[in-house]
Amino acid sequence: MGNDEIRRRNKGYCELKDLCLDFDEYDGTFSFCFWIYLIKSTTFPATILHQIHSDISESAPFLVINDNKRINVLPVLYLHEEAPVTCMGPWTEVPHVTVDFEFPLEKWVHVGCEVCPNYIRLHINGEIVGEKSLSSLLHKESNSSNLKEIHLANLCGDSSDVQGYVHNYEGFHTFSSIKDHHLKDPPLKLSIDESSISEVEEESDGVWGIVGGKASCRRNVSLDVVLSDAFGQPVDMENEVFASLVYADTGAPVENTTDDEAPLLSSYDGIEFSSCERPSKFLLGRASFKLRISQLSSKCDSRLFLIRFCVPKLGDYPFLQTNTRPIRCISRSRNTKLSTLVWKKSTYALERLNLSQSSAIDDVSLESMNSGHEEKTNPLMKRFRVGLDKISVSVKANPTLKQSGVECSNSHVWTANQVEKGFPKSLDGRSLNFEEADVSPSESSESTGERYSPSNSLESRRYQISDMTIFKYCLAGLAERSQMLKEIAISASDREISELAHSVSHFSGCSHHGNQILISKRLIEDGTNLWLAMSPNNHPIPWKSAVYEVEEQFMKIASCGSRSLSQQDIEILRSIAGCQEYLSLENFEKLWCWLYPVACVISRDWVNAIWNSMSPKWIEGFITKEEAEASLQGPGGFQERGTFILRFPTSRSWPHPDAGCLIVTYVGNDYKLRHKLLSMDHIYGSDNQRIDAKPLQDMLLAEPELSRLGRIMRSY
Repeated sequence: MGNDEIRRRNKGYCELKDLCLDFDEYDGTFSFCFWIYLIKSTTFPATILHQIHSDISESAPFLVINDNKRINVLPVLYLHEEAPVTCMGPWTEVPHVTVDFEFPLEKWVHVGCEVCPNYIRLHINGEIVGEKSLSSLLHKESNSSNLKEIHLANLCGDSSDVQGYVHNYEGFHTFSSIKDHHLKDPPLKLSIDESSISEVEEESDGVWGIVGGKASCRRNVSLDVVLSDAFGQPVDMENEVFASLVYADTGAPVENTTDDEAPLLSSYDGIEFSSCERPSKFLLGRASFKLRISQLSSKCDSRLFLIRFCVPKLGDYPFLQTNTRPIRCISRSRNTKLSTLVWKKSTYALERLNLSQSSAIDDVSLESMNSGHEEKTNPLMKRFRVGLDKISVSVKANPTLKQSGVECSNSHVWTANQVEKGFPKSLDGRSLNFEEADVSPSESSESTGERYSPSNSLESRRYQISDMTIFKYCLAGLAERSQMLKEIAISASDREISELAHSVSHFSGCSHHGNQILISKRLIEDGTNLWLAMSPNNHPIPWKSAVYEVEEQFMKIASCGSRSLSQQDIEILRSIAGCQEYLSLENFEKLWCWLYPVACVISRDWVNAIWNSMSPKWIEGFITKEEAEASLQGPGGFQERGTFILRFPTSRSWPHPDAGCLIVTYVGNDYKLRHKLLSMDHIYGSDNQRIDAKPLQDMLLAEPELSRLGRIMRSY
C-alpha cells in the first residue's frame, strides 16, 4: 500500500458497505474522495463513514447525512464514553462542517474531504462547499493526539437502511487535488431518452398503453437508451444493451405466451427476434430499440409490465439498469384509440410566448404542460358532423402553387393568395417569437403554433377532400397522420393539398400543422425517388454508401453547398434512422421524415446564413437535447446566464408540427436550463417576402435572456 493512493476496488465500483479507507501512518493530515450513489430505499439520518482505531473499542461517526439530507463531517477523533458502536451517535453538539446541499437519491455525487489538526474541509462535485476551523478544540485534551493510525469505514452492514454504491474511492496522506479526481474517470449511468419514445399512449393513470398480443395487432415501441457519465456526457463504449419484459410489482421476468413465444420481441428489418437474442449496440453512447410485446396484461392477471434495459458486461448494478414506466399491454380489439386516447388541452390555452416574457418553467421539457388530461368534449368534435360526405371550407387557394422540389424554401410558407382572412396580417417580424419546446412525444401532441380566431367572412366552396378526412387527421396520432398524407399525396392536386393544409390549420388552431401538410407531396416524391435510386430492388443497402447519397440530396434541398455534414451529424442521422450496418426502407423513412423538414428550414435565407457561418458557428450541426444541456452545464456548473445553443429537435419528425423547427436551449436568469421553440412564421410577411429586419443572429442577441453563443463540448 503506497503513501499516496490508499486503494481502489472492483474496477471502480463497490457496495457502500465495503467502503474502507486505511491510514496506517496517520500524522494528523489526510484527504480522500469518492463517488457515491444511494438507492431509493435509503432512509435518513445515515452515517456513511465511521472513525475506527485498533486501540479503541468504540467508533464514532465521521461522515453523516442528517434527517434533512444535509451532509456533515466531524473532526478526528470524536470519541467519548457515551458513543455507541452504532450507525448514529450524539454528535450534533460537536463542531462540524455542514453545507446547505440536499443529498439526492439515485444520482451520482462526488464527495471529498481534507482533514488537518486546524480545520476540516468538505468538497461536493469538485467544489469546496464548507470549512470548519478546529482552533477552539486544540487546547482541549483530545484522544486523537496519540493516534498512529485511523480507519474510515461503513459499519452499518447489510441490515442498514443505508444502501448504495461507491466508485473510484481514493485516500491520501497529504492534500491532493480533489477537483482533478472529480473530473477523472466519472461513473456511468444508463437512462432512457424520453424524447425518443414513440408509438406509446399515456393513459389517465400515467401507465403506458401499448398495443400487443397477436402478430397482426402489435405495434412497435421505439426508444433510445443512453449510456452517459455523471456529467451527462454520452460515453462511446462498444457494449450491448439487452431488453427484457418484467412485472412492474416484483421485477420477475414475464412468462412466454401460450404459443411459447418470447414476451418481448426486437424488430430488425421487419423480422422479429426474441429481445434476449438480439441486443442493441451502443453507437456514440446511444442504443436504439424497436420492440414489440406479445404477452397481454389480461393473460397475466391484469398485471403491469416494465421493459428493463441492462448492460451485463458492465456489471449488475442498479445505475446500469433502467426501466420504462409501467405498461399495460392491450389488444387492438379493446379499441384503444377511443378508450385510452388522452385529449390535450385546447391550443388556445397555450398562447405564443415572447422570450422576454416567458414564464419561469423548470428544465422539464413541456411534457408537464401538454400532458394534462381533459374530460370535456374536444372542441374539434363540435365542428364536425359525422355522416356528411363534404364540408364547406372557407378558403381561397392559389391554383398555381409552386412546386417546392429542391427549391423548398417557400414550400411551407403561406402566401397572400393561399390564405386571406383566416390568418393574421400583422406580421412585422421585428421581434423573435418563441414557444415552450420539447413537448410530450405522444402521437397526439399538439404544437403551440400560430393562434387565430375563425374567420367570419370566408368564401365558401366545396372540394374533393371530405370532412371525415379532415376530422380524422385533426384527431389522429402521428403515425396515422403520416399514413393519411401518403395516401392523399398519391392522387391529390397541389391545390387540394393547400386546401387541406389550411382547413387543418384553421380548425386545429395551429398553422404548423399546415406547414407539414404543404411539404408532404414533395417530401414523399423526393424520398421515394432517392430510395429507388439507392436501392432499385428495395433491399437493405450498406449504411456507409447510402449516407453519401442522402447527404448530397440534403445539401441540394438546403442550398448549403459550402457546408457538408460532419461525422457527428452522420452519426446522429444513423441514430434517428435506427439502423446498424444496413439501411432498410423502414430506416430510410424515419431518417427522411426528420431530415427533409430540417433541410427546408435551412434553405430559407434567414437560417441559411447562420447555418453556413463557420466563425462563429451559430448552429453546430445536429445535436441532441442531452448534448446541449450537458454543454451548457458542464462539469464545473452552469455557464453564464444567457448562454445559448441553437439546435433542431431530434425527436420531431414529419408530420409532427414542430418538425424542422429551431430550438434555443439556454441558461436562464435563475440558472435553470430552458428550451424555447423559435417560430418561423413571423419572419415573413403576408406577401411571402422576408421582412426587412435584422439578421437572425442579431435578433437572438437582442433578446433580454440571450447574451452569448455557447459551444458544444463532446467527450468523443
